[in-house]
Amino acid sequence: MHALKLSLSLTAAALLSSAVLSQDEVAPSKTQEASAPVVVEEAPTYLIRANQVVVAPGKTIENGQVLVQNGMILAVGETVNAPEDAIVVEGETVCAGFMDAWSSLGIDAASVAEMGTEASTVTATAVDLYTQDHFREAARDAGVLLARSQVGKDAWLGGVGAVLATSPAGAVLLDDACLSFTCGITRFGRRSDIFDRISEADRIGSTIASGISYRQELVEYSYELAEWEKAIAEKEKELEDDFKKAKKDREKEIAKAEEKDKEFKEERYKEDKRPRAPRIDPDKAIFARAAYGEIPVIVEVHGTQELRALLASTKELSSLRLILMGATHAMPFAKELAERRIPVIVQPMPMGQPAEPEFKGHDLGLAGKLEAAGVQVLIGTGGSVADVRDLPVLAQLAVAHGLSEQAAFEALTIGAARAFDLGADFGTVEAGKHAELVILNGSPLSGRATFVFTGGKLVEL
Repeated sequence: MHALKLSLSLTAAALLSSAVLSQDEVAPSKTQEASAPVVVEEAPTYLIRANQVVVAPGKTIENGQVLVQNGMILAVGETVNAPEDAIVVEGETVCAGFMDAWSSLGIDAASVAEMGTEASTVTATAVDLYTQDHFREAARDAGVLLARSQVGKDAWLGGVGAVLATSPAGAVLLDDACLSFTCGITRFGRRSDIFDRISEADRIGSTIASGISYRQELVEYSYELAEWEKAIAEKEKELEDDFKKAKKDREKEIAKAEEKDKEFKEERYKEDKRPRAPRIDPDKAIFARAAYGEIPVIVEVHGTQELRALLASTKELSSLRLILMGATHAMPFAKELAERRIPVIVQPMPMGQPAEPEFKGHDLGLAGKLEAAGVQVLIGTGGSVADVRDLPVLAQLAVAHGLSEQAAFEALTIGAARAFDLGADFGTVEAGKHAELVILNGSPLSGRATFVFTGGKLVEL
């Protein structure tokens, strides 16, 4: 919306400037102005040539080509039909842009730190357009073109997350990416008491389940209202058909009453009472979406006890799409995570072990161990805007400690896109998808980005 307003303002300024004429010029008539042709400049077409076109994890085209126009991928293959005036871009490797699955990039700091968020708090309304350009540019230059960001990062209930583009500023790609919870973090970023953490984890399941009964009430009300409206319509039709007869009968009754010198009392039609609508509750509406799997639920959780409580409290919610963040002590539950298809967003920690004793199991090998157990792994930078640029480095650290390169690449591209319902538009290099692309001088995880396509524009780095 902000980008649209800016575009309109610039257009208005251009029109105003062109309308100011010198004294030697003659202003055209309104008829001439209205009939002047509108020239629309066609967007350039780009032809990317690369030694490797990484279409998707495990699928690569050697010496391939990608055709791009208007921010969309038009064709991909060993050769593509490109117009003669296409701008040629060359590189070693081209792949989908990376996505940080655990971030706060693009959101104003006060909203990120807010602890009073609710389910209906919308992250997309807290986009920071003015103070994070250097962080966005650093992320873009590292090939990180998308970020799943969150207000209320440490709040028990963080509200609805969003997926943003790192360029241009303020571009919201998805404004209802997930519902977020955090177990065991206090206002000052410290771990809360173990019993509080277990209680918080245990409440998540029942809180989300409250959305089921809320939606059922809405559905029942819609049926009751439809039945009521049908009954009223039928009664109105019946009254309309019997109107003439009823009018004659009424006249006779009035005449009889007058003969007996009595007052005529009108028989009133009693309409069935309209069904009472349930109270609208925006928070429970979000819980309902989460319970029915319409948006994923992300929970930052670390310790063994709270992990056990969380998995138990959500087990009966068969449609719930649960995603764990951090999950320091997830390995004892790896089999259940794999069976329930619960992904884990890991944050490989290159600076050594954290001070908190509950995090002693958080080592760089966690991602590899989870992959070996059949758990889908995603990777995030943990919510610091300054660290988003390090996402490829964190992926390399995870690979160095046991995660396969293919799983790491998938975690940064199509894996993250699918987790947040963006797989149809992002995450792979395929015709019909958005051209959020990175061109590198080496492999996707270790090469340096030389060009990026983002927001419909080519940026040389």
